[in-house]
Amino acid sequence: MSLEVLIIAEPGFEPVYAKPGDAGCDLRSTQSLILPAGERALVKTGVRIAMPAGYVGLVHPRSGLAAKHGITVLNTPGTVDSGYRGELMVTLYNSSKEDFKIETGDRIAQLVFQRFETARFIPVTELPESSRGDSGFGSSGVN
Repeated sequence: MSLEVLIIAEPGFEPVYAKPGDAGCDLRSTQSLILPAGERALVKTGVRIAMPAGYVGLVHPRSGLAAKHGITVLNTPGTVDSGYRGELMVTLYNSSKEDFKIETGDRIAQLVFQRFETARFIPVTELPESSRGDSGFGSSGVN
């Protein structure tokens, strides 16, 4: 099954799936910059899309950049709503202690498309019981 997504992209910056079966397609930087240690930057991709209603584009970090250099997407996953028509930009964060150079054309993030449901909120005075109840952070123990 494939999803039809309309696209306007600078030549050479179209999202590409690296291998058959990959969930995420690579987004590339259209600019060169230095991402200082401990800092963030909004990086342009040169891509604009229109996807069908009922879908969302999720911008994820690239695992190699995260593992090797500490570069991640700050608001992981970034959300691209189906009504957005502007350029896709990625908020990259350098969690390392060294500056990181990004060159024009570097793969900086992955875009994953996902179908979603819209919630219909029903006001109630009490919620049904559950085995967890209101137990929060760390309530399942440490193993």
